[in-house]
Amino acid sequence: MSDSRILGRGGIFGRNGKLLAGWLASSLLCAAVGAAPAPVTHSTSKTPPAAPSRSSESWHARQSVFFQRKWGVDIIGVRRVSSGYMLRLSYRVVDPEKARPLFDKKVRPFVIDEVTGARLAVPAMENVGELRQTAAPIQDHNYFMIFGNPEKLVKSGGRISIVLGDMRVDGFTVD
Repeated sequence: MSDSRILGRGGIFGRNGKLLAGWLASSLLCAAVGAAPAPVTHSTSKTPPAAPSRSSESWHARQSVFFQRKWGVDIIGVRRVSSGYMLRLSYRVVDPEKARPLFDKKVRPFVIDEVTGARLAVPAMENVGELRQTAAPIQDHNYFMIFGNPEKLVKSGGRISIVLGDMRVDGFTVD
């Protein structure tokens, strides 16, 4: 007697047996991979782990206190996201009253690439609106803005100027 007669026409899992069997196998594989511990690597060199770029650190050391006192924000960094087609500016509010003008919907923030001089704006999505936060600022909360980077003009390590109304940050290095 063949297996198909014993198990019926669709096999043990019915008509969608292959689909169900594939789903079960993939879920078991994902669970096994997710539960596996990270491999331990032993390095013989005495180099410290990778840190943020040195130019970003030096900028932060020189300029951070000024922006905290003047504008009530601490700029955390600018990173390339979405495969380099966008830039994410992250910042923390230190003083909500001083930072309030930066959250004004009338202010049109942009980034200037120091190499090409291109102005990169915050894109506005049809159903979402501008890719920035405009609610009332709260102390010690992190916020972000997304700037378009068409044709990947700004590269990692590139220098930019950030303009938010009256606030201007020159010579910032993209991580």
